[in-house]
Amino acid sequence: MGSITLKKVAKRFGDVEVIPPLDLAIEDGEFVVFVGPSGCGKSTLLRLIAGLEDVSEGVIEIDGTDATEQPPAKRRLAMVFQSYALYPHMSVRKNIAFPLKMAGMEKSAIKAKVDHAAKTLNLSDYIDRRPGQLSGGQRQRVAIGRAIVREPSAFLFDEPLSNLDAALRGNMRIEISELHQTLDTTMVYVTHDQVEAMTMADKIVVLNAGRIEQVGSPMELYREPANVFVASFIGSPSMNIITGAPAAEAGATTIGIRPEHFQLSTDGGQWRGVVGVSEHLGSDTFLRVDVEGVGTLTARAEGEFPARHGDTVGLTPDPERMHRFDAAGLRIVR
Repeated sequence: MGSITLKKVAKRFGDVEVIPPLDLAIEDGEFVVFVGPSGCGKSTLLRLIAGLEDVSEGVIEIDGTDATEQPPAKRRLAMVFQSYALYPHMSVRKNIAFPLKMAGMEKSAIKAKVDHAAKTLNLSDYIDRRPGQLSGGQRQRVAIGRAIVREPSAFLFDEPLSNLDAALRGNMRIEISELHQTLDTTMVYVTHDQVEAMTMADKIVVLNAGRIEQVGSPMELYREPANVFVASFIGSPSMNIITGAPAAEAGATTIGIRPEHFQLSTDGGQWRGVVGVSEHLGSDTFLRVDVEGVGTLTARAEGEFPARHGDTVGLTPDPERMHRFDAAGLRIVR
C-alpha cells in the first residue's frame, strides 16, 4: 500500500505562507509528479510528506493513517535527493546495505536484498566499486537502490536528475519509469522540467506560488489546461499566448496556440510574419515568426521547412485546437 492524502495542509515560515491550505490525493501505485517553476513550493510539499518539515496546519494520511506528527522513520517512505548522499569510502554494496545494517537486519537477509536491488538496477557488475569510480547515472542508481531495499510504501524523489547531463537524464527517465512498472509502488517525483513530468507521470500536479493550479494526466493538462499559467508551462516549446484583437475576435481575453497547431505556408495564411530564428532538429523545424499586431510566435514544421531568416511566411492556427481564456486567465469551456 502507498496512498497519500493531504487535507488542508499548509506551511508557513513565520508570517510568510509558502503553501496555502491545499488538498491532494495520491493513489496507491501512482507515479505523481510535482512540477512548477523555481520557488513554487514543490520541494517543500515533498518534505512535508516525508516529515522533514513540520506541517503548520492540516492532516497528512499515509495508507489511511494520520501521519502528521509521525517522525520520518515511522512513515515508511524512502526519499531520493538531488545530491546522491553516498558514503565515498564505502562500496556500492555497503552503501545500499547501510539502512538495513542500521536496522539490525541479519547479514544473509541483507545480502539477498542488496543483490536483488543491484540486479534490478543493473549494478551487479559495479557492486564492489566505490562511488568515485561510477558515473553520475550509476551513482544515482545506487541512491535509488538504497531506497529500494527498505521496501517503502512510497518513493519520494526530489529533482534526482538535475545533476546529470542531457543524455543521462534521458536514460534515467526511462530507467525510473521502468522501475516504477517493476516495483508497482507509489512514486512522488519533484521536478521543474515539464518534459520529465510529461514523459514519466501518471498524474501531474502543477504548482504555482504554493497553490495547486491543476491536477490531471499529462494529456489532460496538454489538451485542456485550466488556465493561462498551466497552458504556458506545459508543452515544449511553450504555448503561444496572445492577447488583444486576435483574442477578442475569438471571443476571449487571451488565446493560446501550440507551435504544432499552426499550418505553415510560404504564401497565404491567416497571419503573415517575418522569420527570425530557425531551429532545425532533423524531424522538426521550429520557427520564431514576428507577426505585426500579434507578437513573436513559435511555430513547428516537419523536417526542413524552406524558410530562412528574413523570409515571410504564413501561419494559420487550427481553430479546433485554439485555447481560449477569460479575463481571470481561466479556461473558457466550449
